[in-house]
Amino acid sequence: MKAGIVYTSSTPELIELVNREIEKNLGKDAEILTYQDASILAEVREAGYVTAKAAARLTTMFMQAISDDVDAILNVCSSVGEVADAAREIGLYTGVPIVRIDEEMCREAVRKGRRIGVLATLPTTLEPTKNTIRRVAGEMGRQVQLIDGLIDGAFGIEQECFRNMMAERASQIIDRIDVILLCQGSMAYVEEYLQEMFHKPVLSSPRFGAIALRKALEEKGIC
Repeated sequence: MKAGIVYTSSTPELIELVNREIEKNLGKDAEILTYQDASILAEVREAGYVTAKAAARLTTMFMQAISDDVDAILNVCSSVGEVADAAREIGLYTGVPIVRIDEEMCREAVRKGRRIGVLATLPTTLEPTKNTIRRVAGEMGRQVQLIDGLIDGAFGIEQECFRNMMAERASQIIDRIDVILLCQGSMAYVEEYLQEMFHKPVLSSPRFGAIALRKALEEKGIC
């Protein structure tokens, strides 16, 4: 069993976290191939949207993973999640499912409550994630209210400072929400901290992405 994990920006901590969740769900014998191109997120951030060239480079990584005989692909970056959606037809054609790290998390948020606080450090992640929440809510026949929790300028800062900024921003919207959703996988390490502080459900994507990856492999009869 072989899985391809595609990053547009990563830290050793994020890779370790994602790999740990995958190991929990797929077992230690699963082979993990990692693909990275940090220029993609850099270009998206600079432009304020997913450019055609950034989408092309992401799709190239998907195709490389397919050429490397992976059984399924996990797209880690939520900023380019809609490109992964568009590429699913490639997955269907080749028999290699392309799974988003955040889609099942968005569904769980809709199950947990109508008022969803969407926390992000990048505007380019916030809007695609909100689009996904609205889409899955429509598929589930539910109405949701999305409350923005953008912490602009917090991307890539030191962890303790980041934790404090997250708590401060969450405190500003907590009375208006039922559940907190963390847009970026790199935010996952504050999930338990925020949940203990505010006593409301807090969701991060790595564990949901790993579960979705396992389900995709099960549907192929592999896992």
